[in-house]
Amino acid sequence: MKSIRRIAIITSCEDDWGGCEELWCRSIPYLQQAGYTLSVIRKKLNRQHPEFIRLAKTGVTLFDLCTFSKEDKVHKAAKLLYKIYGKLFGVEYILSPPYRFKKWLKNNTPTLVIVSQSINFDGLRYASVCHELGIHYVIVSHKAVDFYWPAQSDRKYMIRVFRDALHCFFVSKHNLLLTEEQFGIRFNNASVIFNPLRVERLVPYPQVVNEFRLACVGRLFLLDKGQDILIRIMASPLWKNRNLKISFIGKGIDEEGLKEMAALLNVDKVEFKGQITDFSKICEEHHAFILPSRSEGMPLVIVEAMAAGRMVIASKAGGNGEMIEEGVTGYLGLASEPDFEAAMERAWNNRHRWHLMGLAASQRIAHRIPLSPESVFAKKIISLTDRQVFSSI
Repeated sequence: MKSIRRIAIITSCEDDWGGCEELWCRSIPYLQQAGYTLSVIRKKLNRQHPEFIRLAKTGVTLFDLCTFSKEDKVHKAAKLLYKIYGKLFGVEYILSPPYRFKKWLKNNTPTLVIVSQSINFDGLRYASVCHELGIHYVIVSHKAVDFYWPAQSDRKYMIRVFRDALHCFFVSKHNLLLTEEQFGIRFNNASVIFNPLRVERLVPYPQVVNEFRLACVGRLFLLDKGQDILIRIMASPLWKNRNLKISFIGKGIDEEGLKEMAALLNVDKVEFKGQITDFSKICEEHHAFILPSRSEGMPLVIVEAMAAGRMVIASKAGGNGEMIEEGVTGYLGLASEPDFEAAMERAWNNRHRWHLMGLAASQRIAHRIPLSPESVFAKKIISLTDRQVFSSI
């Protein structure tokens, strides 16, 4: 009798949807075609989000670690006990996401768990649960931050789950090497994997009518994305007098603060355009892209912009320097006003080459990124899973 092969995907993403969800999401059809049943598990899962609606229609099981049904008598009892006894008897623990994930694993016994992390250790508690139960797992890390290290109390178990994973995937060489440095280990079970692209063609370069337009696409979350750096630079008389405008595209918790900062500094060469899902449309309206991030993995927006034929000005965070070649496909600077402004100045002095640089960027991406990173990822997952199934027979 053929055994049922189940893959569970647990993601640590806090937003309703993020760029770090694209890889596992787009790999699902390939895994289903190979005969696997899929479950997606999240701490908070917005079932009204279009992506989760689509996944449910394709037969993917969705499970929310923080939502309890009205019929869940255990939950009702736990809430009552917690009100009475608080943390004294550990009632809070049985409501925690790791505990509920453990309970789900025991009831569903997946063949493999894919732990998708927003950074390089915010999902390792779930990997530890798999480790404890003897369930095979892989880890995908979408970012590593130079100034954000694991707590001393967590290092021991985190190192263990990294080393015992079937495989550890990172989206850039920088992130892989930084993770090794942060944990003091060398991986023998790790490799770099790319995220899938939303644009598959060159987008015609727009005419320069009255001004050059730069697109800054990403969450309005300055701790990571550094939009405040751009506002300070654009507040100087030098940039105020140039025919250049920057569009901030995206939403986030710092939107109000960034708008008020721009108003305070009288910056009128930036605009906030909100969320735009049509990436080709963004390219059609902008001559280049700019991203002053303080921390990154391998920004999907940079790779997509280059694939579409756009030059990119970016910080040296994460894997940006692995894609952008200085003066050829873009410009690089540190995430600080003086250094990043210097990169912008180099770009401005060569603004009439942006179109040709964008074409070179597109060719670079075509040589570096596979046509279907999601199918490459799926094949690796199937290979790892088959190896474990056959070894246990």
